[in-house]
Amino acid sequence: MKGRGLRTYAIGYLIFLYAPIFLLPLFAFNDSKIIAFPLSGFTTIWFSEMWNDAQMWNALRNSLTISTSTAVLATIFGTLAARASTRFEFRGKAGALGLIMLPLVLPEMIVSMSLLVVLLAIGVPLSILTVILGHVLICTPFSVAILTSAFQSLDKSLEEAAYDLGETPFSTFRLIILPLVMPGIISSLLICFTISLDEFIIAYFLAGADTVLSSYIYSQFRFPARVPAMLALGTILVLVSVVLLTIAEYFRRRGIAKTGGKDTGGFL
Repeated sequence: MKGRGLRTYAIGYLIFLYAPIFLLPLFAFNDSKIIAFPLSGFTTIWFSEMWNDAQMWNALRNSLTISTSTAVLATIFGTLAARASTRFEFRGKAGALGLIMLPLVLPEMIVSMSLLVVLLAIGVPLSILTVILGHVLICTPFSVAILTSAFQSLDKSLEEAAYDLGETPFSTFRLIILPLVMPGIISSLLICFTISLDEFIIAYFLAGADTVLSSYIYSQFRFPARVPAMLALGTILVLVSVVLLTIAEYFRRRGIAKTGGKDTGGFL
């Protein structure tokens, strides 16, 4: 009885969580500007309207710049932090890792306002660069979590054997460790890219006069006539996010299998 109740709760929770996402394509292909049932018919006009929107393409270019830069920087920092935490013991290790992972539990609104106050206080103008800094802050913990799993599953005897054969620490890392954790690095890049592309609050606070895709979509919902085109755009973004997360999970599991580690759960 208890198991059945938990199963019913889980199913209800998943329906409540994902039903709005499944409604996106219904109204994106609906031949009406009014978002309501019953549906009027099938059309692709909203996708054409979205495609011909010059402001949307400008916001998309900005978002791709931010997301790509964020993914690369967060993964570099995540690689360094994960390598240090799994390979070395040093004073303050737990505290340092706690600070790195702190943005995972802090509300994004608090993080955004704090960054805004600090940046304005030191005279840094708001721009795409400040959004990248904010996104790196919130994406680095995800990268650390992914890459820590990848580094922990490595067989330390491989590294020791390389040292015995005369390799330096740098060459050992480049020739042996890096190829083994590369699936985890690819997974981190894809996850950080997806998180940055979909993030709204930090982009809204720190973008200044520059428009990013998430804040552009939010601004368009003030105009009822623009809502169907934004639903079409949202449908495409959901599909892209699902594809990227699926690829990221594939590389994560591949990396664990490659190093002989144990899979303790992932994104999918």
